[in-house]
Amino acid sequence: MAKTKKADKDKPERLKQYGALNPNPEKVTEELFSDSMLDFFDPQDLIQVKYEMLRSVEKEGMSATEASKVFGFSRPAFYQARSQFKQEGITGLVRRRSGPKTAHKLTAEIVEFIDENTEEGQPLRARKLASLIRETFGKKVHPRSIERAVVRRKKKKQ
Repeated sequence: MAKTKKADKDKPERLKQYGALNPNPEKVTEELFSDSMLDFFDPQDLIQVKYEMLRSVEKEGMSATEASKVFGFSRPAFYQARSQFKQEGITGLVRRRSGPKTAHKLTAEIVEFIDENTEEGQPLRARKLASLIRETFGKKVHPRSIERAVVRRKKKKQ
């Protein structure tokens, strides 16, 4: 016999912490997730929703279009989830931060250039440095990236 859903106030925060919070749980219309008598299926759990979407196509013969619709995803998102699942298993369903993970434009040479063109105790002129870097190295670097690099550099020296 199925248990009724219990309110777990901390669960959304835990899911968010691990990159598993579904940003659009209201789009999940699959019966398993909308049945108030079932406490196992949670539309907020992104990994569970994606897995059930893939399982419904693979094991129950639902079309990719229909599964995408009832689980609240686009068809391209379905195919991407399927590909990631095949490559990495269940961990492939976890959302990853997009974009670069490091200051990839700020090479050691550019950071050294920044150090040479800043004076201790003087205000940082990040915009001026950005244009100098563009002229010297041919790379467009945002002034905020320069500011963060200087802060990181100061922390390392301490």
